[in-house]
Amino acid sequence: MIEIHNLTKDFGRSKGVFDVSFSIKEGEVFGFLGPNGAGKTTTIRHLMGFLNAGAGSCSINGLDCRKDSAEIMKTVGYLPGEPALFDSMTGLQFFNFIAKMRQKTDMSLCQQLIDRFELDAVTKIRKMSKGMKQKVAIVTAFMNNPEILILDEPTSGLDPLMRVEFDKMISEQKKKGKTILMSSHNFEEVEKNCDIIGIIRQGKMVCVEDIHSLLSKKKKNYTLVFASESEATKFIADKKFDIGHVAFPSVEVRQIDDFNTLLRELQTYNILDIQSETYTLENLFMQYYGGTN
Repeated sequence: MIEIHNLTKDFGRSKGVFDVSFSIKEGEVFGFLGPNGAGKTTTIRHLMGFLNAGAGSCSINGLDCRKDSAEIMKTVGYLPGEPALFDSMTGLQFFNFIAKMRQKTDMSLCQQLIDRFELDAVTKIRKMSKGMKQKVAIVTAFMNNPEILILDEPTSGLDPLMRVEFDKMISEQKKKGKTILMSSHNFEEVEKNCDIIGIIRQGKMVCVEDIHSLLSKKKKNYTLVFASESEATKFIADKKFDIGHVAFPSVEVRQIDDFNTLLRELQTYNILDIQSETYTLENLFMQYYGGTN
């Protein structure tokens, strides 16, 4: 449904996207990760037909994103990272404007979304908080019941209750077979909702993989609590494992892919406790970034 091949847009000074490639099948939810300035929004703007690529191509449902952008808009719900709304309108006036532009007369889904997100749609947009404006953008993206959703930081500004409601809606869209690209800084949100993740670093894709297989094959860290400092010291001195943080009598053992090997080694020690670190998407992300862009 969404295909990007060798997309390049060089803004100079190492800014832009470079040889970006990935695809999203029908019914998949793709989580797009990277810090500000990494190239997520630039990639999305190419998909929406807002930018001319320096090289490469991108298409949605077989249509060229630049040449056929008007046709693509009929089947895509788009939520930009920085929504451009008409401040002089009320929320309801804005929705009616969008519906007229899309030549839609049925506003029943729009009203359901207004109710669901507890949006005061009769208030002028300029008087709305950031969270309320984000709700307007969400309703606008979903009100046409699109086949494909492209969401750039969709929960930015939402309070925790509304984030939960948004997660429920994404789950419902998945069950309906919708195709979704979702850019986010919220690791929990991506881990919960997405089937595939793509990590972009300095404009280049460094990872595109199924999220469940990616997390399941990663090694784990364990913290061992020994009965005495002397036993902990002996374990460290054996140098059979990669040792991390030490706070006697606790010792961290890093990057274990075979827990049984560790258990066999510990049979000669008096162990009070073993704690495992749950490997998360954030752990994976930091492996690629190491705290930098």
